[in-house]
Amino acid sequence: MLNYGVPPNKIIYANPCKQNSHIRFAAEKGIEMMTFDNVDELLKVKKYHPNAKMVLRVVTDDSNSLCKFSIKFGASPSAARELLGKARELGINVIGVSFHVGSGCFASSSFRDAVLVARNIFDIGKEYGFDFTLLDVGGGFPGSDSEKISFGEVCEVLRTAVDKYFPPNVRVIAEPGRYYSASAFTLATNIIARRIVKRDGSDDGVVGLDDHPSFMYYVNDGIYGSFNCIMFDHQHAYPKPLCKNGQFFFDNGMNGETEFNCSVWGPTCDSLDCLTKNTLLPELNVGDWLYFDEMGSYTICAASEFNGFKKSNILYTNTETVELLRIAIAEQNKKMNL
Repeated sequence: MLNYGVPPNKIIYANPCKQNSHIRFAAEKGIEMMTFDNVDELLKVKKYHPNAKMVLRVVTDDSNSLCKFSIKFGASPSAARELLGKARELGINVIGVSFHVGSGCFASSSFRDAVLVARNIFDIGKEYGFDFTLLDVGGGFPGSDSEKISFGEVCEVLRTAVDKYFPPNVRVIAEPGRYYSASAFTLATNIIARRIVKRDGSDDGVVGLDDHPSFMYYVNDGIYGSFNCIMFDHQHAYPKPLCKNGQFFFDNGMNGETEFNCSVWGPTCDSLDCLTKNTLLPELNVGDWLYFDEMGSYTICAASEFNGFKKSNILYTNTETVELLRIAIAEQNKKMNL
């Protein structure tokens, strides 16, 4: 963040459990806001960054989330009271409260309930002489409106709860990383191998529609690469045909093409490297392409090069320009068909 020109006073070091060297670095660079949820963290801060402005992370109900964080981070209300007392004893300034309802939350009520928990901690802080002015409502926001709840719905619930339980002078910040990144990336994969599986279980390579075959497609990215989100983020992969025999079908589908039961597999030696075991796709060939929408969150950033397979390349494009071009081509095709 510092390299991008973000002022130190705009940065919050939101990891409650930090290395000593990282706390020293924050102190050297003038980064004052940091979170904590345990006594040892307060002792480290007292030693290495006594002028820090601390934010207490509290436990919230994350039962409605795909990735639950409360098992690892956050202080219970009773522990919060003890921690605030210890902070006062050490002379450490605590300026607010943070929470995280878990990544991939699918119930807006979880955000409302977490705000109520935070309100209680604000009141406890006042008992110890702290004047909290910051509320960090964390992440867990949906990445697209195709999920069970929408970003707008969550914001409305949060806005109503914050307005009801907190005064106007409390600064509210959030961590909507998935919302910004998920839909920004579309992943294209090349079919590097194909296996035809007939109904009777044979794989003699001879296919006919009467056999009702299924297809196993092997692509050049997998769960050890960009699709690690299947393992670590509980995501599902929904492949769509992008290109067949040099003809592109993006957003248009392959209307009229017979679809078959298919599975899609990654390139590594591991049999767990499966993107989806059962999906409907037309018959495709080696060299054709599939694409996957909304692949910007927890994908390539956590990819490895297991088995020697390189990480996917990132190509940047201007979506608005592409859309205008697509419309122009569609209009031209209409005129040609008149």
